[in-house]
Amino acid sequence: MIGIIVPAHNEEDFLHDCIKSLIAASAHEGLHGEPVEILIMLDDCSDASAQVAAAHPVGTRLCAYRNVGMTRAEGARILLERGARWLAFTDADSVVPYAWLAHQVSLQADAVCGIVEVDDWSGYPEHVRQRYDSLYQPVDDHRHIHGANLGVSADAYQRAGGFKALAAHEDVHLVADLQRIGASIAWISANSVTTSARKDYRCKEGFGDYLNTLAATPMPG
Repeated sequence: MIGIIVPAHNEEDFLHDCIKSLIAASAHEGLHGEPVEILIMLDDCSDASAQVAAAHPVGTRLCAYRNVGMTRAEGARILLERGARWLAFTDADSVVPYAWLAHQVSLQADAVCGIVEVDDWSGYPEHVRQRYDSLYQPVDDHRHIHGANLGVSADAYQRAGGFKALAAHEDVHLVADLQRIGASIAWISANSVTTSARKDYRCKEGFGDYLNTLAATPMPG
């Protein structure tokens, strides 16, 4: 079985599209019918996120960590106990492509780090996109790490010690631990995940906060 974990804190506006994309990716012919379990980790939600998730054939678990590292780790623990051989992670404000999951597991790597693309830049001045593009390398063998586009084998995840209880950069720390144990990591540009550039981001020091920092840093000249 393959497991997908999605942390969600008040994500009613994005969760439907996220889940739809995950269900489609789970049915990819390249998976040869292998079961896929999608688990939405509803972390201290006070909006309609639970109702949105309940409208789809996915699993849910309530928690109140308000800590993305703990939330991802709990989701991973649940699916590992159910027998998952591969864990895939994305975010509730993101949409994955059809081949996302099939491509991850086909690479025969211990872990897969993918890239992201922003769905809509209209909320930012043009220099933010220019600055972002100047710093981001959407090519194979990149070194970008995103919790919105990450996969890891059950064995490597457990040997690396799993996600730490961090409110940010939990994905970076996991990849560092995977490198420490000598895990093979595929840094791929194919099947990028589309993610939100919204300003009401949920995670301080996460992707949204990074874009906000770029907005406060004008282009030189």
